[in-house]
Amino acid sequence: MKTELILVGKTTNKHFVACIDDYVERISHYMPFSTTVVPELRQTKSLTADQQKEREGELILQRLQPSDHVVLLDEHGSELRSIELAQWLERKQQVARRLVFIIGGPYGFSPAVYARANEQLSLSRLTFSHQMVRLVFVEQLYRACTIIKGEPYHHE
Repeated sequence: MKTELILVGKTTNKHFVACIDDYVERISHYMPFSTTVVPELRQTKSLTADQQKEREGELILQRLQPSDHVVLLDEHGSELRSIELAQWLERKQQVARRLVFIIGGPYGFSPAVYARANEQLSLSRLTFSHQMVRLVFVEQLYRACTIIKGEPYHHE
């Protein structure tokens, strides 16, 4: 199963970039994994939040294939413990050809992106910056991979 993480906008903090790149490389030892950056919209001062979500949504939807299993990382999604995420990932690996996770822009997702999604996951009830969410997610995905393989990274 191929796995992709779609992000709206570049990661700008160099420390986050280094850590994210490290985890992306680690994940790639367990499964085909890639990240895709949807460019940030320019000249957004004249756009409402809804207009910005709509335009970002169009760019996101262009990158999806009809058979993709799409998972939004969203504050209203299901919360899983790390072991539950590993079990969830293992089940998806058996049925999905391509698993696509999406981290949206600062205002979230458009209704069209929500409609296309198969699921929503939340990383926490806490609010994180979009930059930080990227790092937290790839670390948790790596942790799930090590749990599936029975490796000692995760401790109960």
